[in-house]
Amino acid sequence: MVLVLGSGPSANRAADWPRAPFTQIVAINNAWRVRPDWDFLIHPDDFPPEQQPATPSASQSIIRSDAYVPIQNGYGGFVYAGGTMSFTAGYWALGALKPRVLAYFGCDMVYPDTGPTHFYGTGTPDPLRKDISLRSLEAKSARLMLLAAAQGCACVNLSDDESRLVFPRATLDTVATLRPITPPPLTAALAEEARLGYIVASGKYWKEESRFDPAAVDALDQLWFSTLKAAP
Repeated sequence: MVLVLGSGPSANRAADWPRAPFTQIVAINNAWRVRPDWDFLIHPDDFPPEQQPATPSASQSIIRSDAYVPIQNGYGGFVYAGGTMSFTAGYWALGALKPRVLAYFGCDMVYPDTGPTHFYGTGTPDPLRKDISLRSLEAKSARLMLLAAAQGCACVNLSDDESRLVFPRATLDTVATLRPITPPPLTAALAEEARLGYIVASGKYWKEESRFDPAAVDALDQLWFSTLKAAP
């Protein structure tokens, strides 16, 4: 069972959580500061060195693009999967750790106009940037949940805040008992992704953005939504 820990305003609530029932903790960007027992820190290559841990322990690993790009491409790539580290962390964990549960916290991707946007104060709302991969955060989370379920993994949200994630809500008391949804056939959505061919081997999809049709990405997002609604 993997805890994916983001930097949302409520992330500090996880500081005092018991380690059980989690077998691994994947911290995103600055979230390594929330608690010292993280196992993996995942961040983009331009994450400032001064914001990275100075002395990770021997049991802690830093996950950069050379590790997460091939795995995310194996799940369809950044244009389909969403170019934000919340989703990248999920796909990397699915491929590398093979968890039974992906439990998200501090990854709601809701940024108020006033007040703190992150647990450390005010930061850059990365998922709100203009980007071909972020047409619908909700659809991208639906896709992740469906592909995870097909792999036997449940995606859940431990937050009780407003969220862009469409994952079922869970608590520390219930998370260990959860099972994935029964996924409907994913054939149509995956076939449309294959037809579009929006894969960039390097992961640097923004360098080829001119070849991606936003209307086609929007239609694909709606296809994933309708696929999720067909789940029993």
